[in-house]
Amino acid sequence: MSAAESIPQQHAHAVHILYSDHHGWLSGWLRKRLGCAHNAADVAQDTFMRIIASRDALLGVDQPRAWLATTAKRLIIDRARRQALEQAYLAEMALLADSLPCHPAPDETLMALEALDQIGAALQAISARAREAFLLHYLDQQTHAAIAAQLGVSTRMVQKYLVQALLECRSQCAALAQ
Repeated sequence: MSAAESIPQQHAHAVHILYSDHHGWLSGWLRKRLGCAHNAADVAQDTFMRIIASRDALLGVDQPRAWLATTAKRLIIDRARRQALEQAYLAEMALLADSLPCHPAPDETLMALEALDQIGAALQAISARAREAFLLHYLDQQTHAAIAAQLGVSTRMVQKYLVQALLECRSQCAALAQ
């Protein structure tokens, strides 16, 4: 067996050990934090999926619980931002519905929610820093300079992150590519 063939098995074995040793702890920790067993199970699942997706991440992890907790916290923040975005959209739609004589058709609302889901999926495909910059700029309406200070990078890097995020959104979102 070559080294290239053994890496996926080593990774799978390491993930299996990490999962069996810490899944119960992570689920309990998330249940206490979120107050909901179902949401905790979803975040725990997403945490291990993110770990599986990052093949190099298991090399040299000294404190797996801290690493799992940090990954889970970031996922909770992403979920909260995604929910805030959806709530803001629904609130705007409600305001428009009150001020306009006509209401958007249900299929238009569904298309908008599907577009938001596609944007969410596109944001999951980019680096955490690019995703953070995108959300800070477009959701929290922060300036490039404020984002750069928060992330500890240059404003030029923030611009690169935003371009990366927008390109990924365009490539993954059929509605935006037209």
